[in-house]
Amino acid sequence: MEHKQHKLKTEMATKLRDALEQVSDERSFVEFLAHLATDWFTEAEIEATTPSSPYSSGALGWENGSIGSFLEASCAWANASTKGLKYYTSSENPWRRAADILMAGKIYE
Repeated sequence: MEHKQHKLKTEMATKLRDALEQVSDERSFVEFLAHLATDWFTEAEIEATTPSSPYSSGALGWENGSIGSFLEASCAWANASTKGLKYYTSSENPWRRAADILMAGKIYE
């Protein structure tokens, strides 16, 4: 079971990262949102049957399980990264920047 979950986690992460990297306009942003939603719902299904420790991220890496905590983390990361970070250069494309902000909401604490 653990190998199956690891494979799923890798596949989901790859699809989500690929969708993020393709964001350049409204259509690609909406496609990214669809992948992000699928990632969240897939994790919710996994967590319903095999919950992760309450002290770690979820099975697919979600740190923020509620819409409130997700939006709060997205906002905090957006404010912290306005001028870029050590491993992040802020995109000049507003669609990509918005996608980066939402992606960060998944993992930022």
